[in-house]
Amino acid sequence: MKNPGRMLQKFKKYISKKLKPRLKNTTIDKTLTHASETGALTKRDRKQLNIFERKVYRRILGPVYDNEKENWRILTSKEIYGSVKKPNIIETVRLNRLHWFGHVQRMEGNRIPKRVLYMNLGTRLRGRPRNGWQDEVREDGRIVGGEGWQEKVQRSS
Repeated sequence: MKNPGRMLQKFKKYISKKLKPRLKNTTIDKTLTHASETGALTKRDRKQLNIFERKVYRRILGPVYDNEKENWRILTSKEIYGSVKKPNIIETVRLNRLHWFGHVQRMEGNRIPKRVLYMNLGTRLRGRPRNGWQDEVREDGRIVGGEGWQEKVQRSS
């Protein structure tokens, strides 16, 4: 197959609008979030993921006809997230990270992932410290679980 993108363009109009978001959820989202629970995202990474996700949804949902201005326009970000009814890609990454953290917390103390989680890796470089994985997990827990989220994880183990 010389150019698979061309083949997809050819068959794009034959795929229903109900099937396209399901295909996005099963293929694109799984690819984007693969192994995301073990890494830290920078602000730039988050922005790029959100931009890509909105671009995909705009392609799936297509333009809408504006009766007031009597022309076609693309959907705004608020309109996209209002019509999708699914957590965005960053929220999915946060939930995956918290699931992994809870899984590691429930492990026995002699397991390698648990030992690595609490390992001290040494000194940091000069300048502003970068966010590490544990910093991201703390932030995710505060955003998703509210105050006292660590105690909830400890109690469930």
